[in-house]
Amino acid sequence: MILPIVAYGHPVLRKVAMDILPDYPNLEKLIADMWETMYNSNGVGLAAPQVNRDIRLFLIDTEQIFRNMEEDDEDLNYPDAPGIKGVFINAHIVETHGAEWPYNEGCLSIPKIREDIYRQKTVTIQYRDENFDSHTRTFTGITARVILHEHDHIEGKLFIDYLPPIKRKLMKGKLADISKGKVNVDYKMLFPEK
Repeated sequence: MILPIVAYGHPVLRKVAMDILPDYPNLEKLIADMWETMYNSNGVGLAAPQVNRDIRLFLIDTEQIFRNMEEDDEDLNYPDAPGIKGVFINAHIVETHGAEWPYNEGCLSIPKIREDIYRQKTVTIQYRDENFDSHTRTFTGITARVILHEHDHIEGKLFIDYLPPIKRKLMKGKLADISKGKVNVDYKMLFPEK
């Protein structure tokens, strides 16, 4: 089932999400619904707060980024190619390292806004998969970036928080319009002020 994406301004996007236990109600269905929702909205990652659940759960599919790259990009050396597809439950960052690098990010909860965001190149993260098996893994490149972006969601942060105050001030009107539902998107959304 396709779930509505929570829009900017909804309080759940600013909450620090809670760890869950393996018996969390309907977890398997929620994960399946989140995959369907993410693909329906052309996302590469989706966190539970974006579907109005304040739990530490997100999923990513960076394999599709590499599948969709233009032929010109194939010669570039991406350390994380061919990407990963995975579920991250109760994720907590162990460490980040490497030089910060810019990448043009967007967010399904903040449609029509994209900005260059600087993030570190590598992240080591502890998490549980959909079977509740425990992992500690290190990711780099675009995959690390998507993980960091989605991890921010379960920490109550948004990518626009990394922008200088003047840039955030300039987009205040656009953000207010998003909260009010004054934005055209081709996926279901839940607007806090509509």
